[in-house]
Amino acid sequence: MRTHFIAIGGAAMHNLALALHDKGYKVTGSDDAIFEPSRTRLEKKGLLPDELGWFPEKITSDIEAIILGMHAKADNPELLKAQELGLTIYSYPEFLYEQSKNKTRVVIGGSHGKTTITSMILHVMKYHNREVDYMVGAQLEGFDNMVHLTEDNDFIVLEGDEYLSSPMDRRPKFHLYQPNIALISGIAWDHINVFPTYENYVEQFEIFIEKITNGGILVYNENDPEVKRVSEAATNPIRKLPYHTPEYTVNNGTTYLETPEGPMPIEVFGAHNLNNLAGAKWICQNMGIDEDDFYEAIATFKGASKRLEKIAENGRNVAYKDFAHSPSKVAATTKAVKEQYPDRTLIACLELHTYSSLNAEFLKEYEGSLDAADVAVVFYSPDAVKIKQLEEVTYEQIAKAFNREDLIIYTNPAAFKEYLFHLKYDTEGIALLLMSSGNYGGLNFDEVKTLI
Repeated sequence: MRTHFIAIGGAAMHNLALALHDKGYKVTGSDDAIFEPSRTRLEKKGLLPDELGWFPEKITSDIEAIILGMHAKADNPELLKAQELGLTIYSYPEFLYEQSKNKTRVVIGGSHGKTTITSMILHVMKYHNREVDYMVGAQLEGFDNMVHLTEDNDFIVLEGDEYLSSPMDRRPKFHLYQPNIALISGIAWDHINVFPTYENYVEQFEIFIEKITNGGILVYNENDPEVKRVSEAATNPIRKLPYHTPEYTVNNGTTYLETPEGPMPIEVFGAHNLNNLAGAKWICQNMGIDEDDFYEAIATFKGASKRLEKIAENGRNVAYKDFAHSPSKVAATTKAVKEQYPDRTLIACLELHTYSSLNAEFLKEYEGSLDAADVAVVFYSPDAVKIKQLEEVTYEQIAKAFNREDLIIYTNPAAFKEYLFHLKYDTEGIALLLMSSGNYGGLNFDEVKTLI
């Protein structure tokens, strides 16, 4: 099958391109900018476009599927040519559904935790040599690609993102997968540039539940009041399985999960990660993994890339980076690190980087999110606000939103870097937590590792 990717360089798009190439499809693509690691990974498979830009002449009538990325605009020259020729055009999630119509579709949704839960499930399956198709939003240890597609595997595990499908298709991605087994980990208002009200955002999860196939299964986090409400209110003919945070203890920096066989040491920590683990267990059991086999496998799970990832440690200090940016995830991550290292000074640094976090109205959602930290630092770039064409966010607005008198605020990348590099790592026991979906205006995390 011949497929052409418009915006092949994206994190998700290039992984799908690699998966189809590995499946034997003839794959071509275009993009106006391709960064690492996409560039090297595409080049290695012979899929890197010869030159950057959009070339309508690449679009010919023998192409069986056009796959349109979010980076492409509605007036993209290649898209217009494809429409003119009457070619079949898919959004990313539409094409994944086409590839999985005859499989049991397992879709992991939620405002936070979905990448970690999907990663846990895939780790357990790999540990027990159970072959499944998948799409996950992070590069996982032991997996070559973030997308894997076959003709033979019975199950496909999909991370269900609630963001829009494509410039032409304004439906959330997870509305298109029609799961046989679904999970909702949490609901916390996000993507306010697309979902302007909390009620509108919650509605997307209600629709997601309605899309579960008749006789399917919904696994839901009953510790989240909104998830519990929408799940229990659903009236479609599905089976509902609630889960909650399991019992655990922390001793000398190690978390022990309570199991039927007694306390078991695990690599991940924090109540939110233990909650994720409970959801993953229900899913795995519904995919044929016994409880004992799940515990054996999950004991070796070290976490998903960029999700509470330990980047450095010595006898006195430890440093983590985390993708956290929504208020609920920031609060959960900060609390988790403090609980794991109660005797160390927790310095929690948050970069406000997304559309939501840089919105003056949304900022108030962050109140209390850094309270578990001994030292709280917020970084934001006024340039990022301008690039996103948002109204200016002021120092005073941030200080008021977090409602913490000792909050430290930086807007200059060099000043923030200088702050990090002059902390007293040689004398104090420090737990440094760097939370962002960006890089603090160009911070080199490898340099941070040398400080610890």
